[in-house]
Amino acid sequence: TDEELTRLAGDIATTIFHPVGTTKMGKEDDPMAVVDSHLRVRGIRGLRVVDAGVMPLITSGNTNSPTLMIAEKAAAWIQAGI
Repeated sequence: TDEELTRLAGDIATTIFHPVGTTKMGKEDDPMAVVDSHLRVRGIRGLRVVDAGVMPLITSGNTNSPTLMIAEKAAAWIQAGI
């Protein structure tokens, strides 16, 4: 039935090939936040996470373009000394 197909699609759908949200961005007082708003890893000077891990939710399309946009922004911050 349509209901069974819908349930089955939800059961087997996965983001295994495009994981996101593995390195939470947040404020300094958030104990779960790995990076700040400029992608700097807390407590490790000179290290940033510049990948899909900082996206809180997966995009509706492929993650490649949004990841490139994150990288472009990070490159600009690094060049500006931020």
